[in-house]
Amino acid sequence: MENKNMTMFDLLIETHIGLKRQGPGSPEMTMRALSFVDNLNEESYIADLGCGTGGQTMVIAQNTIGHIIGVDMIPNFIDIFNQNVKQLHLENRVTGIVGSVEELPFKKEELDLIWSEGVIDGIGFEKAVTYWNGFLKKGGYLAVTCPSWLTDECPSEVEKFWVDAGSGLDSIENNISILQNTGYRFISSFTLPEECWIQNYFAPREAAEKSLLEKYSGNQMVEAYIEGDRREVELYTKYKQYYGYVFYIGTKI
Repeated sequence: MENKNMTMFDLLIETHIGLKRQGPGSPEMTMRALSFVDNLNEESYIADLGCGTGGQTMVIAQNTIGHIIGVDMIPNFIDIFNQNVKQLHLENRVTGIVGSVEELPFKKEELDLIWSEGVIDGIGFEKAVTYWNGFLKKGGYLAVTCPSWLTDECPSEVEKFWVDAGSGLDSIENNISILQNTGYRFISSFTLPEECWIQNYFAPREAAEKSLLEKYSGNQMVEAYIEGDRREVELYTKYKQYYGYVFYIGTKI
């Protein structure tokens, strides 16, 4: 089936909208990162930036008592986010809004916690943590995941793939230094395990793409899009000891 107006971005949305997660991660890793965050109460304000359909947001909501706002630029994701909120009866303190993580709607120093899984590398680690810092209260927390080099060896094949995707990888040490130089006290970092990629993201995404191939049989754009995703899986399988998603947790000085 041909769709003349379809774009690669449309395919990204259609592929990811039915997934529990729009990137690598797990409830266990979200909980592990949350364990480093102190002093949240009923008056706390939390923002989940690039929240997607809210897989990690609902975990945070069920394990905190503050108010949470999920922000994502894709309206379809926010629609499902708010459906999930209703299903869990969290409407009194959790809501999703359409917006840009680079033009936040919050007041300066309004937030007690900024959370973001799988979005920051598309903005630039330093640019994002510098901008977001202004919205945190003093002593407020930042918890983000970012793909990072895990070794000193940086295979050029991997580097090229991420740069071509509009992103890039830095070392854990450099990202920690960036946090420390942009107004945060570094608390902890840890690498997401392999299953966060393969079982929790690649496998369900592959199932969604199989449906796309059937729906848009013979569509060259769809085939090219899925080939790019398969390339990502191949690279991770081959080079996973060299890079991965890393959680970074800090607090505003």
